[in-house]
Amino acid sequence: MRRHPETFLLVPLLPIFLVGMFPMFLIGLLGFFGLAIFGVLVVCVGLASSNEAHDSFNHDVIVHGYGRGSERATQASNMHTATRLALRLEAVGAAMIIAAAIGLVYAG
Repeated sequence: MRRHPETFLLVPLLPIFLVGMFPMFLIGLLGFFGLAIFGVLVVCVGLASSNEAHDSFNHDVIVHGYGRGSERATQASNMHTATRLALRLEAVGAAMIIAAAIGLVYAG
């Protein structure tokens, strides 16, 4: 059996690297403004995650109705876990925006 070099394992990852390379360069070149843009994107991801968690919970309640107490507790726990993660993402995004604003004021 013929053995292939290990570098061929990286070939499928090359398009992902090339697509992701340009936004990272753009954020690096924009400096504090790029950090603010990235912070806004992180806040948007947090809001979308929170909305998705609430949507999933509401969908389960509307479609399947209120189940037993243990099922409701599990669904509510899953929603609260996702909402807490979304809140952390929103806080990190807001901190990035604040850091960018401070950087623009003091460095600019």
